[in-house]
Amino acid sequence: KGAARFVKMSACSCGVAEVRDVVKQAKSELAMFKRKTILFMDEVHRFNKTQQDSFLPHIESGTITFIGATTENPSFSLNNALLSRCKVITLEKLDKKSIKEILERALKEESVTVGKVVDGISIAEDAIEYLATVSEGDARAALNNLELVVATAKTEGGTEHIGVSE
Repeated sequence: KGAARFVKMSACSCGVAEVRDVVKQAKSELAMFKRKTILFMDEVHRFNKTQQDSFLPHIESGTITFIGATTENPSFSLNNALLSRCKVITLEKLDKKSIKEILERALKEESVTVGKVVDGISIAEDAIEYLATVSEGDARAALNNLELVVATAKTEGGTEHIGVSE
């Protein structure tokens, strides 16, 4: 018995036809290999109520395990039939300490050490503190900002010290 197949889609860039294709393949995988499919639909609130209905029979039959992500209130943006078949989990904002840990882990993966020059880049603790503060608990925003700062420093050439100016 193999691991489940994970399919990531975005309601911003696909429609019901693409969902049907995934379901068709999920049915085949389940029948032939007993392999389940997990369908992750980002921005699911962008599907209208009728489009959301396209998931229902496949969730009910067990053909797919559905995970939907939305920045909207699901009580208003998802139809009741879909909501009744899902467990709603609210992700809370992360605290500043957690954001800093995530940023430091990301820097470590890129071989950038806080306070030390590595490959011509040095990032100060106050810069990490600032990025953690302005992200307001959103790790994705913090990582995007960090990526921009490091990429900009790398393109400048020479030794770049990333810090916060007064």
